[in-house]
Amino acid sequence: MITSAQMRAARALLGIDQKTLAELSGLSVPTIQRMEASPGNVRGVVASLTSVVEALERAGVELIGEGARSFEGGRGVRLKSGPTGP
Repeated sequence: MITSAQMRAARALLGIDQKTLAELSGLSVPTIQRMEASPGNVRGVVASLTSVVEALERAGVELIGEGARSFEGGRGVRLKSGPTGP
């Protein structure tokens, strides 16, 4: 699962806009906009969600799921060491 807040935060960490994320994930800009406008967990076609997650991970972002180890706990994003960049 990925939340809309995680998507926006991941883009901010990478310094990319919605258009760039759409290009990296092979999706349309309106699809990215709908995903980011979702309240809470992003809902959509599983293949589209997977494409976004994989694109963010390739760009150097690690998504942290609910209950995953982190300093404060909860959800969030963090840059992996040595990101490859978009």
